[in-house]
Amino acid sequence: MARKAHSDSGDAAANPGRLKQIALTYKMTRRSDPKVGLVIAGVGIVVFGVLLAIGFLIGHPVYLGILGFLLAFLAAAIVFGRRAERAAFGQMEGQPGAAAAVLQNIGRGWTSTPAVAMNRSQDVVHRAIGRPGIVLIGEGNPNRVKSLLAAEKKRMARIVVDVPVHDFVVGDGEDQVPLKKLRTTMLKLPRVLTAAQVTAASDRLRAMGDMMSNMPVPKGPLPKGMRMPRGGRMR
Repeated sequence: MARKAHSDSGDAAANPGRLKQIALTYKMTRRSDPKVGLVIAGVGIVVFGVLLAIGFLIGHPVYLGILGFLLAFLAAAIVFGRRAERAAFGQMEGQPGAAAAVLQNIGRGWTSTPAVAMNRSQDVVHRAIGRPGIVLIGEGNPNRVKSLLAAEKKRMARIVVDVPVHDFVVGDGEDQVPLKKLRTTMLKLPRVLTAAQVTAASDRLRAMGDMMSNMPVPKGPLPKGMRMPRGGRMR
């Protein structure tokens, strides 16, 4: 009985946390998408109304009403999730490290490493590896980022010669990928590697290291006036 009471209290404590998180997500979404509430309500009402009308036509309003309520809730949740994701991308766009945040949440089968290369101007290259191969994502000034991407591809060519490499520059200009479309673009790439090949390539890249792991960070506060050395790599 004590264990059951403890479990019930734990569930009760968890549910308010989830509801609070949903409420915070809704408030964040509404700031950039004021019509999100009307859209969600409209989708739910339309789905429920269509199913209920079909139920009256075929003589089963109760069954179709229950099904319509469940499908309306599901449709509203899907629409809310997509609009919340779009609002989050809109708030992240233009901020340093936004592409790294997308890579960290791209899904199963991918391993991402932020800031494998960086220059003095804070242009940065992130790396992800999955079934399509290696994907390099550049953030910053397009002209400077292209040189960073070329240098990183040349560096990797000595380690992973048999793995395809794709590179993208995040932005809204020509030949660039908008932040909100980055995940979709990567997931549409053709899958050419097996899981074993992905693991082997990831291990080789990990052995090669990256900028963040190779950077000697002193213990305690950073010295005043510390600057990135020329070339963007600290050894």
